[in-house]
Amino acid sequence: MKTISSVVEEYIKKKPFLQSALAQGIINLTSLSRLVRPEIEEELGKDIRNGAIVMALKRLSDDLEFRATHKIIKVLKNIGEITVRSSLTDFTFLVSESILDNQTQLIKEVNKNKDVFYTSSRGVNEMNIVVSDLLDATVEELFKNEKCTQKATNLSSITVKLPAENVSVPGIYYFIFQRLAWEGIVLFEVISTTNEFTIIVNDEQVDTAFRTIKDLKAL
Repeated sequence: MKTISSVVEEYIKKKPFLQSALAQGIINLTSLSRLVRPEIEEELGKDIRNGAIVMALKRLSDDLEFRATHKIIKVLKNIGEITVRSSLTDFTFLVSESILDNQTQLIKEVNKNKDVFYTSSRGVNEMNIVVSDLLDATVEELFKNEKCTQKATNLSSITVKLPAENVSVPGIYYFIFQRLAWEGIVLFEVISTTNEFTIIVNDEQVDTAFRTIKDLKAL
């Protein structure tokens, strides 16, 4: 049998941003109850008082804060080194039969200078390469016969080292990226390994992005 609490919880679970806002206590429950009331009434097939929905939201917000946020914050407090690199260029090429050979040549050039930034990821239809702008000309030359669908300059990277337990706690990346979204940060690329991730952002937003991630350690 459906109850007000179960229907309200199901509704909130379908709204990730709303769920997080509830867990942080930054949303007016009375206003939210008025907003969701029509859908709750339709689901239950009867009229519902705003007060009943407010109580359901209050219980849910308390529960969400304990179940989700507590574990995530515990991991984020142990974030390790945060490394920033600037003056980067982001290339996107369509995948072709020759593109891996060209990438091999690029890696040889990268190995000649250990200080330059290089990262790459490949999807089904395209390959992404982010390099220090010192290698712009090299990439242009090596990949001149490939189809470049996008080239973005004046970018920076932020690499974050996560504690090992990040792989066992759901919601870590969502929590981080949500904070970045709230600050209006545009992510050009996201590259991750098991215990670290790198985001590529515009040079103009790197300071805000860095501060947002660093502040997570003080939650």
